[in-house]
Amino acid sequence: MSAAPGEATAGARRLTRSAAETERLGEALAPGLAEGDLLVLTGPLGAGKTRFVAGLARGMGKSGRVRSPTFTLLHEYGGHLPLLHLDLYRLERAEVEGLGLEESLERGVVVVEWGERLPAHLRAPALTLEFEIVSERERAIVAHASRGRGGELLALWQALPPGGALGT
Repeated sequence: MSAAPGEATAGARRLTRSAAETERLGEALAPGLAEGDLLVLTGPLGAGKTRFVAGLARGMGKSGRVRSPTFTLLHEYGGHLPLLHLDLYRLERAEVEGLGLEESLERGVVVVEWGERLPAHLRAPALTLEFEIVSERERAIVAHASRGRGGELLALWQALPPGGALGT
């Protein structure tokens, strides 16, 4: 599915039934990521954003525990393709402009929790994943993209197997 420049497109709505399934969905998306990719994660506290990033990290070959960088702002997981995990929960929009996100994109894959606080020009080429709490265990994740690489990542998202199953 392609959109006119600046026009947002919605991808498949994914339903996960556990934190482990949310992680598997991130793990399934990870192999398609490349340097310069930006994933914008939105949704309320406890919606599964950090669990999804844990799956991304595992899918990118990162070891160790993934934690929300709420108090540190950024966690970087190194390797051949670094994963930079930002959390903007405690920042105001005006503070976000000076973070140097463009430079981070040159170093690896950037995933931003509370990404709605990013300026629109930074979010434009991203894949945005909206997390919703459906029930105590279930989460819905809806993908959106408007152009460029975000559109390619949206197509990858749409092609993922149900529940992020990796054939295991």
